[in-house]
Amino acid sequence: MVNFLSIFTMRNLFFLSLALNLSLIMRVFYEGEKHGPHGLSARKADSGLEKAAHATQRTLVSLSSSGQDDGEKLINLDHGDPTMYESYWQQMGEKTTVVIPGWQSMSYFSDVKNPCWFLEPEFAKQVVRLHNLVGNAVTEGRQIVVGTGSSQLFLAALYALAPKDASEPISVISAAPFYSSYPSMTDYLKSGLYKWAGDARSFDKEGPYIELVTSPNNPDGFVRHSMVNRTGGILVHDLAYYWPQYTPISSATDHDLTLFTVSKSTGHAGTRIGWALVKDPEVAKKMIKFIELSTIGVSRDSQLRAARILEVIINSSQNPGRPESGESFFKISHHLMAERWQLLREAVNRGRFFSLPEFQQGFCQFLNQVSQPQPAFAWLKCEDESVEDCESLLRDHKILTRGGRSFGVGPKYIRVSMLDRDHNFNLFLKRLASIQT
Repeated sequence: MVNFLSIFTMRNLFFLSLALNLSLIMRVFYEGEKHGPHGLSARKADSGLEKAAHATQRTLVSLSSSGQDDGEKLINLDHGDPTMYESYWQQMGEKTTVVIPGWQSMSYFSDVKNPCWFLEPEFAKQVVRLHNLVGNAVTEGRQIVVGTGSSQLFLAALYALAPKDASEPISVISAAPFYSSYPSMTDYLKSGLYKWAGDARSFDKEGPYIELVTSPNNPDGFVRHSMVNRTGGILVHDLAYYWPQYTPISSATDHDLTLFTVSKSTGHAGTRIGWALVKDPEVAKKMIKFIELSTIGVSRDSQLRAARILEVIINSSQNPGRPESGESFFKISHHLMAERWQLLREAVNRGRFFSLPEFQQGFCQFLNQVSQPQPAFAWLKCEDESVEDCESLLRDHKILTRGGRSFGVGPKYIRVSMLDRDHNFNLFLKRLASIQT
C-alpha cells in the first residue's frame, strides 16, 4: 500500500480530486438538463448533450493522465486564438466545404443594388437568419456592413462618426478594463478626426465623444452599459462575445451601431470576416466608403465561406442530431466552455494565490435555461502580496498572458485565453497548480 501511494505526487492527487469533483458536478448539471430550468419538465436531452457529457469525461481523463510537464513548452495564452473549436469542425467533416470555381467572384462587386456593394447576398442572408435564431440582435431596419474582421469595422465606425469640421479630434473612450487594442488602433494613424482619451469612468471633458461599449467585456467578461451618458455622446457597441457559449442571451440588442465577428462566434478567426448592424443609413455609407478606400471592399471568397459556416451552425441548432445537420454548435460549445471554467475555478480555489471574477446567473432565452457567464477570457488576479506583476510571474513559468496595464488597470491582473487547444489548456492548469503549491 505504501509503495502504491508513493508513485503519486501532490500534483497527481490534486488532479485526481479535481476530476472526481467535476465529474460529480457535471453529472448533477447533466441530470438537471433532463428536467429543464426551475424544475419544469422539458424534452429529453438530445444526443448532442450526451456527447458533451462524454467529452467532459474524456477531458478529465486527459487532464489527469497526460503525462509529466517538463515546464519547457511555451504556452501562448496572450491572444484569443479560438483553436478550441477545431475538434467540433473536424467532426462536421465536409458539411462546411465550399467549392469556388476559378471564374466565380472575379469582380469587385457583389451586389450593385446594395449600398454595401461588396456585401455577398448569401452572407447577409445568413447573418439575419443567425441573429433571428439566437435572438441577440435586432436586424430589421439595419444596414449590414461587412468588414475584414471587426477591427476594420471599428476604424470605419470612428471615421464615420467623427465630425469632419471640428476644431479638434473627438475623444474616444471606454471604461477600464477596456479591450487592449482600442488605444493603439485609435491612435495608430494619428488621425485628426479622433483621439484616444482613456477611461470612460474618469472622462470629464466637455463636448462630443465616442464611447466604446464592449459587452460581454473583454477582458473581464462582465455585461457592460455606457458609463458617461452625456449630451453629444455617440455609442459603438462591440458585441463580439454576445453568443450563447459565452453568456446568457437575455434579449435582442437594439443599438445604433453594433459590431460582430466570425472569429469569436464560430471560431474561424482566419476567415477575417466581421459585420456591423447600422441603423443610420448615412453612417453606414461613410463606413462603406472607408472600407472602399482602405481595401476596395472585402474578400468575396471569405464571405462565401463564412456564409456556409453560419448556415451549418443554424441548421445544427434547428435540427440537432440529424445526419445532415450534425450536433448543435452552440450547445456543444456551451458545454465545453462550462467544463473549462469549472476546471479553472477548481484549480484556483485550491489555493489563495489567485482569484477570478464571480458572475451572476441569468436566463438564456436561446438555451431555454438558467446559465452563468463563461467568458472567452479569464480575468485572473494575483492575490499574493509578494507578487507585483502577475504577467511576469506566469512568464517565468513559460505561460504568456496579457497584463493589466494593457487594459488600463494595474499589473496584478492578467487576461488568459480560454479558447486554446485542449493540450495547452491542460498544461496551463497544471502549471497554475504548481505555482500554488
